[in-house]
Amino acid sequence: MSKAERTKQFIVEKTAPIFNVKGYAGTSLSDMTDATGLTKGSIYGNFANKDEVALAAFDHNLEKITGIYGAEIAKHDGARDRLMAYVHVYNNFLKYPFPVGGCPILNTSVESDDMHPALKERAAKAIHKWKDKLVEIIEAGVRDKELKKVVNPEQVALSIIAMLEGCIMVSKVTGNMHYRNLVTQALEKFIMEL
Repeated sequence: MSKAERTKQFIVEKTAPIFNVKGYAGTSLSDMTDATGLTKGSIYGNFANKDEVALAAFDHNLEKITGIYGAEIAKHDGARDRLMAYVHVYNNFLKYPFPVGGCPILNTSVESDDMHPALKERAAKAIHKWKDKLVEIIEAGVRDKELKKVVNPEQVALSIIAMLEGCIMVSKVTGNMHYRNLVTQALEKFIMEL
């Protein structure tokens, strides 16, 4: 890795938590310089603008999340157990090295919906990729006769995503972790009945 690549990576690692907590609009150049100890010129010497930093920060945070899920899913063979791995991660999120601020997909989706088309596109791509991974697991479960044949894989995948992301949003906004537990218990039941 060249010095320029190391500096770029350093900037991303230091600013990713800030973007995930404060969002794109809330993250200032001062936040970025304070976090990195670099000057404005150093940051913009490595990135064309704040948008580039924000997109790289999102990718960095997303990579952390997908790495956690990938490691947990790899521990299981069956489709149902692989789907339950997602619930397990959410139920035990303090045990994992989640990005500061929580799920970058949820955080970025909410903020970028009307404000930042490039971030919205990046978050949408992450959701589609997540959905496709879940569909792959569900289709394998149907093929192996572990899950019911009548299952609509895309509908189930989107329901799982909506329940997981929704439980984060509701518990985060209300400050009530019991709500998260209620939703994940309902999700566990949903998966067990597939």
